[in-house]
Formats: sequence, structure tokens, C-alpha cells
Amino acid sequence: MGTYKSINVEPTYDGRLYLAQFCINTITWFFLTWFPTYLIEAKGMSILQVGIAASIPGIAGFCGGLIGGYWSDWLMRRGNTLTFARKTPIILGLICSSSIILANYVTSEVIVIFVLAVAFFSKGLGSLGWSVIGDTSPKEMVGLSGGIFNMIGNISGIVTPLVIGFILKTTGSFNGALMYVGALGFLGAMSYLFIVGEIKRVEIT
Repeated sequence: MGTYKSINVEPTYDGRLYLAQFCINTITWFFLTWFPTYLIEAKGMSILQVGIAASIPGIAGFCGGLIGGYWSDWLMRRGNTLTFARKTPIILGLICSSSIILANYVTSEVIVIFVLAVAFFSKGLGSLGWSVIGDTSPKEMVGLSGGIFNMIGNISGIVTPLVIGFILKTTGSFNGALMYVGALGFLGAMSYLFIVGEIKRVEIT
């Protein structure tokens, strides 16, 4: 007769990462859903202008993602701890992503796109959550950890358009929507700063 062996898992960091992933993806989903509408309704751009302008933050985010990954690896090669190498780009990137709120206070189309590009670049800089999941998940549960992590990100994809839609319906302005997105970016940074502890591999015993 077979014996049942219980599995004890050291308190994992995966759960501590979920809040930050939700926050990071909030920024992403704003740009994927409401961003063109924002440029048209709040900033008075034409559809043709939006087609060009909307690509600029995306390019900036692409560059930010590459630079954030390279910077993290460079910090590791310089002899820094894994925790420092991963957290530094993430925290600084997410704090800077909250600069999206500044778009509420500028009228120039060029400056608006610049502010949004900086915010999305910063979000890309801090998008190292999948690296941290790979660094911390038990080797026997990497697939499950990654699946749950991805699920949390997709929940943000459901919540973000609904919340922004509610804010628009209630206030008639995108100002609150940008404040919501910026606040979530800052919250993600604080979660890495105060909730996520040392980044290390969790072992199953």
C-alpha cells in the first residue's frame, strides 16, 4: 500500500509578487485599451494623429524592457546580490511610471506624448516580474507559479478597463483615470520595496 508524503513549501515569494504584477499590468492595459480614446477625447487629437502618436509610448516601452533586463544582468555581473539586481530596475521603473499623472497638467500634444512615453518606458524598465518568478519559484512548481502569476496579470486586464470606464462615467474626465494608473504604478513599487523580501529560490521539503 502506498504512503502519502506531505509536501511542505517554505513561504513562497510568488504571492508577494502578485500585487506588483497586477499593478504593472494596469499600466499596460491602460495603453492597450483606453489610450487612443484618451488622446482623442481628452487631448483633441485626430484619428490620424493618434495612429502615429500611439506608437511612440509602445516603442519607448519596448526599449525600456530591453534596458531593464540588461541593467539587471549588468548589476549581477558587477557582484551585486540577486535581490538588489532585480529590485533596483523594478522599483525605480515603477516609481517613474507614476509620472503618467503629469499628463493631467500639460496641454501641448508633444509634451503629453513625451510624458506618456516616459511612463511606458519606465513601466518596461520595471517589467522583470517573470525573471523574479523564475528566480524564486520551486523547481518542481515553476509552471504552476508562472500560470498563477500570468492569471493575476490577466485579471488586471479585466479590472483596468472597467475601473477606467467607471471613472469616466462618474467624472466625465480622464484625470481620475490617469491618477488611478499612476497610483497603481507607485503601489507596485512600494510592494517590491516593503512586501517582497529577499529574492531567492524557494525549496520544497
